[in-house]
Amino acid sequence: MFVNEVYHIPVLARESIEALRLVPGSDVIDATFGGGGHSRLILDQITEGRLFAFDQDEDAAGNTMKDDRFFFIRHNFRYAKYFLRHFGVEQVDAIFADLGVSSHDFDVPGRGFSFRFDGDLDMRMNRDARLDASAVVNDYAEEQLVHIFSMYGEIKNARKLAAEVVKARNEKAVKTTAGLREIASKCAPRTTENKYLAQVFQALRIEVNAEMEALKEFLEASLDLLKKGGRLAVITYHSLEDRLCKNFMKAGNFAGKMEKDFYGNVQSPFKVVTRKVITPGEEELEMNPRSRSAKLRVAERL
Repeated sequence: MFVNEVYHIPVLARESIEALRLVPGSDVIDATFGGGGHSRLILDQITEGRLFAFDQDEDAAGNTMKDDRFFFIRHNFRYAKYFLRHFGVEQVDAIFADLGVSSHDFDVPGRGFSFRFDGDLDMRMNRDARLDASAVVNDYAEEQLVHIFSMYGEIKNARKLAAEVVKARNEKAVKTTAGLREIASKCAPRTTENKYLAQVFQALRIEVNAEMEALKEFLEASLDLLKKGGRLAVITYHSLEDRLCKNFMKAGNFAGKMEKDFYGNVQSPFKVVTRKVITPGEEELEMNPRSRSAKLRVAERL
């Protein structure tokens, strides 16, 4: 079957499809359509079922396929519950999400997601959105930048970095990825400069796209969207989103706090299927090095 590997190689494809435990007639949500690799594999499994695919990126719309069972919704997955209601669907049998940025977006200089190329400091997944990375870098207060770099990038010297950004923008607006890289490189450890730069760009991308807020809304909506026995499978790429998913699947809340009833029985809306997180094997890592940070977690709705 055709998979748009130029746009994005589907990560942990076999493991994800197996984890969803799909059967003919299943209704499924692919919350992150991207290149459509996972979606095509899902369609192989559900025969007369339906697949509702979400992606806010206009480029992803070019990867859709003509199939009566397939419904593409060009919106953020945080609105999944609302849009499924529009289709007259209250619940589905499985929900899948791959939270990684597509290879396509990383490799297009004009999108501004990567420090490897020079381009506009953009980073918007939805290019109709108002806020871009340039606005964050040039307009946010220094303390806001400290918060973003430390919280979303887990950068230890976030205060120093924020100060360098403010110093640079006071002389000249920072409008390009190359300009940001030059500033951040002054604060980066010599031995791990690329990792540091990746953390800086990650932090800004998360802020621009409100990724943590969207993920929380999506996970909370999954409680209502999943039928009893339905599976939720999520691939994460950094500790912040992985922690949210792990805690939510374990306890039904983002703190991971287990609640008990009057008799001391643990009350959780999910049964964790992946007691040990699933990661790519050596063969996949060799074929697709960008999958190295991927972690798949799966839970079943009780």
